[in-house]
Amino acid sequence: MSKPQAHRFVARLGNDDIIFETGLLAGQAGGSVLVRSGDSVLLTAATASKNEREGIDFFPLSVEFEEKLYAAGRIPGSFFRREGRPSEEAILICRLTDRPLRPLFNKNYRHDVQIVITALSSDSQTHLDILAINSASAALMISDIPWGGPVGAVRIGLKDGEFLVNPNTEQMETSELDLRVAGTEDAILMVEAGASEVPEETILEGLKLAHEAIQDIIRVQKEMREKVGKPKREFVDHSPSEEVRQQVLAHLDLEKLDTALDTATSKEERDNLINAVRDELVAQFAEDETISPKEVAAVFDEALKKLVRSRILERGIRPDGRDPKTIRPIWGDVGILPRAHGSGLFTRGETQVLTVTTLGTPRDEQKLDTLGPQEFKRYIHHYNFPPFSVGETGRIGSPGRREIGHGALAERALLAVIPDFEQFPYTLRLVSEVLSSNGSTSMASVCGSTLSLMDAGVPITAPVAGIAMGLVQDGDRFVVLSDIQGIEDALGDMDFKVAGTRAGVTALQMDIKTSGLRWDVLEQALAQAREGRLYILEKMLEILPAPRDHFAPHAPIITTMHIDPEKIGKVIGPGGKTIRSIQDDTGAKIDIDEDGTVYVAASDQAAGEEAIARIEALTEEAVPGKIYTGKVVRITNFGAFVEILPGTDGLVPISQLADYHVPSVEDVVQLGDEIMVMVTDIDSEGKIRLSRLAVLEGWSLEEARRQNRPPQKRGGGQRGDRRSSRGGRGGRDGQRGDRNRRR
Repeated sequence: MSKPQAHRFVARLGNDDIIFETGLLAGQAGGSVLVRSGDSVLLTAATASKNEREGIDFFPLSVEFEEKLYAAGRIPGSFFRREGRPSEEAILICRLTDRPLRPLFNKNYRHDVQIVITALSSDSQTHLDILAINSASAALMISDIPWGGPVGAVRIGLKDGEFLVNPNTEQMETSELDLRVAGTEDAILMVEAGASEVPEETILEGLKLAHEAIQDIIRVQKEMREKVGKPKREFVDHSPSEEVRQQVLAHLDLEKLDTALDTATSKEERDNLINAVRDELVAQFAEDETISPKEVAAVFDEALKKLVRSRILERGIRPDGRDPKTIRPIWGDVGILPRAHGSGLFTRGETQVLTVTTLGTPRDEQKLDTLGPQEFKRYIHHYNFPPFSVGETGRIGSPGRREIGHGALAERALLAVIPDFEQFPYTLRLVSEVLSSNGSTSMASVCGSTLSLMDAGVPITAPVAGIAMGLVQDGDRFVVLSDIQGIEDALGDMDFKVAGTRAGVTALQMDIKTSGLRWDVLEQALAQAREGRLYILEKMLEILPAPRDHFAPHAPIITTMHIDPEKIGKVIGPGGKTIRSIQDDTGAKIDIDEDGTVYVAASDQAAGEEAIARIEALTEEAVPGKIYTGKVVRITNFGAFVEILPGTDGLVPISQLADYHVPSVEDVVQLGDEIMVMVTDIDSEGKIRLSRLAVLEGWSLEEARRQNRPPQKRGGGQRGDRRSSRGGRGGRDGQRGDRNRRR
């Protein structure tokens, strides 16, 4: 078999070329492309199952991102040295890719569609998430799978008031905005953003620039479809026929359904009333073998959606009776968990989230084993969504993709206000527990997290609130909804989440369920979201107006100190023996950076001070003229060696032991004795000369040095010995002073 021909297409994105190749690799996939930008290469394959999946009422699409560490020349850090379950970063790329693709499939398509994106090479400068979306769209375009694309994607940064189109990872390190946008030729479909309190007007400008930037990507994909695309499969729509639809609607009591929406006072009551109408309708066709219960339920759901939307568009009435701008009642509390470092409870309507803050030391930061440029995380946000939060039973275990995505959104919303490590040297882990859900738990997590951080005494730069916006659109008519609940999310056209401070936006996530969004609608949604966000902020600050000025009793207090980097080994000790001993004895945790910065964490102040004192003693340097209490560690015929600091000793010549003639060193001191000595000299080799006599006589450093000069020749120093002899009384007084010091 001869080598197949490769087809190459080039698109421009910002200042970079995006190269699409097909025809050479993965030939049995429905459609496959090799996409390259810089030295980053992704292989993306889109494949649909041969047969439809029976018994389902949803479109089965799955997106997988295979994060191969060989792409960056690295070996996985796991025990098996093999990639395991996807990292959170990989899962977020899957979600980001799925979101703009899904709306362009027919929702009644029942073939399994799988998109597998494999990272073959990563240069650490190219963002793989944007490359993944563009490659997935291109693979679908040339495949045999029915799809309404193409889609283009781009990242927009912001630095010094100037937008950056498709910036690299290095440029994004100092960017005020991380705006990721995907859309079609005519409109935007998906937005994901993190920002440093950027105004809404700037966000809107960035979105318009992004839509312009993706046009060449879309043009090239259309060219690929025309030149190398496969014929599309025939699509069989299994939705109810018009005849069945009319038969079912003739038996549906719309007035009763409308009354159910008007009278319900809670999500549970509304669901029960709606289900009663649905069950009654299905029962009417129980004997009709030409219409299945699934068809009846499908027609009912269409009618319910139409009714809810018409009530909003024509009467401005939402399912719970609110007008479009009204936000559900808000209440909350803080400090409700006795052992937690911080806790915040936020309730909005029937949505309730409890967020708990834990403060850790620098060693608690998370190490990332991914292809991304970030190696460590000191601020971590986790989100849990147990089945009881929606009144159901279900699986409890590791988080799913939705939970990881919601946690990442809340994390991004608060990242802009987390204090720098230099100001606040803690690792922070926040866990949001969803206790009750009826719409926008991710934004409730943002609000609960702000309360929890302030309760923990974390000096955030500003409080952050979040709100979820919805949309009902019919032709030129539209209504933007503030603080949407579950039914409005399910039956509406948009899920638009905005988080931020009073000054501006910190996070944004938008998904469109229609073919696109008009600019005037988007502008109104941003303005209305700001109005709602500021209202929610005021309600939050009534619960807790500012971060506490103290920590919880069980939170660690971290003290930062600096030591000579050359003395790090002294603090750590052989095999870590010394630092473990300090930690075991005091209960403190100690972290040391390579530059000599030491972090001592202890919930008990006395324990922290003891650990600091021991580190200072280990790293302290002898200072001429300073008096130390030291232990005699070695005795010779010419003097005693005294350890004045851990691991640091010096010589007290026999002539400097007492203020009388000393025939033998042992006449004054024994091994293990503690005596007070003055440092009189440190030579160029670091050898330390000490004097006990200087302490007894109360000499200054200059006088002590004159009396305790190092000998110039063998036998020298005897005159000094004779000159300092004064009898026994002073010696006894000096020894008594040493004992008092020890006590």
